[in-house]
Amino acid sequence: IPATGADGARIYAYPKGQNWWNPAGQTGPCGPDTEMFYDTERPHDTAFGPMCHPNCDCGRFVEIWNDVFMEYEKTADGRFIPLSQKNVDTGMGLERMAAVMQGKATVFDTEAFTGIFSVIEESSGKRYGADEAADRSFRIIADHLRAATFIVGDPRGMVPSNVGQGYIVRRLIRRAIREGRRLGIEGLFVASVAAVVIGEYGGEYAELETNRTRIVDAMADEETKFRKTLEKGLKQLEKMMQDRVISGAEAFDLFQTYGFPLELTQELIGERGGNLDVEAFRTEFAKHQDLSRSASAGTFKGGLADHGTETTRLHTATHLLHAALRKVLGEHVAQKGSNITPERLRFDFVHPTKLTPEDLKAVEDAVNDVIRADVPIDREEMTVDAAKESGAIGLFEQKYGDKVSVYTVGDFSKEICGGPHVTRTGDLGIFKIIKEEAVSAGVRRIKATVTGRV
Repeated sequence: IPATGADGARIYAYPKGQNWWNPAGQTGPCGPDTEMFYDTERPHDTAFGPMCHPNCDCGRFVEIWNDVFMEYEKTADGRFIPLSQKNVDTGMGLERMAAVMQGKATVFDTEAFTGIFSVIEESSGKRYGADEAADRSFRIIADHLRAATFIVGDPRGMVPSNVGQGYIVRRLIRRAIREGRRLGIEGLFVASVAAVVIGEYGGEYAELETNRTRIVDAMADEETKFRKTLEKGLKQLEKMMQDRVISGAEAFDLFQTYGFPLELTQELIGERGGNLDVEAFRTEFAKHQDLSRSASAGTFKGGLADHGTETTRLHTATHLLHAALRKVLGEHVAQKGSNITPERLRFDFVHPTKLTPEDLKAVEDAVNDVIRADVPIDREEMTVDAAKESGAIGLFEQKYGDKVSVYTVGDFSKEICGGPHVTRTGDLGIFKIIKEEAVSAGVRRIKATVTGRV
């Protein structure tokens, strides 16, 4: 400390429970951390203890920076093994620093949220800063919808759903809608907030402006759907609350029938002084997943039905279809699933609206043009990072091995894939779309086939 010139009186030591960075899961890298706080000099709230200090929760001290010393690997049996390669993981809160520099109490008092709050004020008829309970709803709405806008705007095309990353988006949007209801907002407002976020951040984050229509449409559609069931779901919850304890089956009914994410149900029940059997809910949810998998296993096995000649031709055609959709509709198009049999291909992809007849013809023509050109299909093995740098498309949220195969069709298509594929596009035949339909909000499905030879 003397060597740094720091005032020792400003440095506090805390036990592991308050000053330790745990691994993301049960195992992984971890270690002690150094946290830097800004003293706002606000009066201490004695409800949090007789004395104030940097780790006090009263709000006087605001963490703005930290350094995590990644020194250990936590094992499954709870041991901490020194890492052979140690590092320092550091991060600063940019918006928190802005609040400090501007003399604001929180990040929500900076200009970063002014535009969003204006939309909420106009929609609710309330003013931010007039009532603490209302302010909490303002902050939740602003925080959640800004985050959702960025997630939906991601080039990989995340949309609200009940699985994976899509479930995170759904939780964010639906909690914001519920907080809007607290403020008395009767009309639709989610898309308006998203538009403000895009306007304010689109200059630095080009993907927001590029995907503006998809973002606004997806979030508006999610709000419309949830508002249809929200009131009915709340009434059903009130009936269930007569026993003060909500069973796992009842909570799952709120999820499946009324679209209430588990976290929202927990919050609503807690506000009413009740209890929820969370483990029982998860058991019900797991049963539902097992039934869904069993029901679809015979029809939609996922991927390729076999590696026969016809399936291989349709697999290559699927790559061309994906590339054509991105060229005709835009680069927001991303694969959400596929199923290929010897008779037809089925391809699910991100897109907010039904394809027009003109769109479908343009896609068909693009695929058939490259088939007629009889382009050779090249395979190259490389690392995932090299594949990304080369512009190859892939499902990067999935885990790949150290090396991947990249199939290239001239300058038309380049994808990470395990194969198999034909050697030239001229081997495919005439490509024909036989059906286009919706799968879920923001996800479309195309079924197509190849017949004869070009």
